[in-house]
Amino acid sequence: MSGGSVADATGNWVDTLAPAWLKPYLRLARLDRPIGSWLLLLPCWWSAALAAVAAHAQAPNISHLILFFIGAFAMRGAGCTWNDIVDRDLDGAVERTRSRPIPSGQVSVAQAALFLVLQALIGFAVLITFNSFTIALGIASLAIVVVYPFMKRITYWPQIVLGLAFSWGALMGWAGVFGRLDAAPLLLYAGSISWVIGYDTIYAHQDREDDALIGIKSTALLFGPRTKPMLGLFYGLAVILIGLAGFLAGAGAVFALGLAAFAAHLAWQIARLDIGDPDNCLKVFKSDRDAGLILFAGLVLDAALGRFI
Repeated sequence: MSGGSVADATGNWVDTLAPAWLKPYLRLARLDRPIGSWLLLLPCWWSAALAAVAAHAQAPNISHLILFFIGAFAMRGAGCTWNDIVDRDLDGAVERTRSRPIPSGQVSVAQAALFLVLQALIGFAVLITFNSFTIALGIASLAIVVVYPFMKRITYWPQIVLGLAFSWGALMGWAGVFGRLDAAPLLLYAGSISWVIGYDTIYAHQDREDDALIGIKSTALLFGPRTKPMLGLFYGLAVILIGLAGFLAGAGAVFALGLAAFAAHLAWQIARLDIGDPDNCLKVFKSDRDAGLILFAGLVLDAALGRFI
């Protein structure tokens, strides 16, 4: 089995440190590109911190933060493996993805399926440590994960479905604390979906020309030269909805400062973006981890300091 590199992820720790037999599996799980796992994790952490604010706790539940970290990396890997199984023919037709493990022959579909099951079992082991409501909520998310890879074939809005999946953690952190859902986490979920639509539109601009040739749809193709104002719309909605979620949960001035910094970062992304430059698109997309961490820090500090300010 070849351990050859992947065109859209080179020069990382998997290339330099991992044994050859393991490299294709690490690439299937996207552990060579952890940005997606961070973007799946951050709404979980936001929700856990929002729950701490609402519960008047001084900090989010640390064990929950750790469990969400493990679960996000496992389930993002499982989701990417499923996506690669479904998209193996499409990936073979796109320059950036044709060297991925399945289309390049490094891993068979059967091997990928077994690896998917292993990752899903790790995610399930994490999930069952939570209360019964959270377990049921987590299982419900699988329906969205299963249908997502097919959406790009039928709609120019697959980013909405990705948003539904990648934002699910905005519900999980709250549910893990309270065993129910309320208006605040639902607003956080809606705000996160808007954020995901924005950043994944930026990401999709890397493949815009290839996608158009092979019939794959995306908001990048739909928005085209109107991308920046549309990003302003969705990022603006994200800030408003997340702000409403925070204030409904009882967050105060420290959260407001964190939200303002989050908004400023998103505005900086729009200003810097060049949709004609794939490298620029990737760099701007990756900076969303920083945006998410800024917002998380604002929520954590509000929980710790809000009562004193």
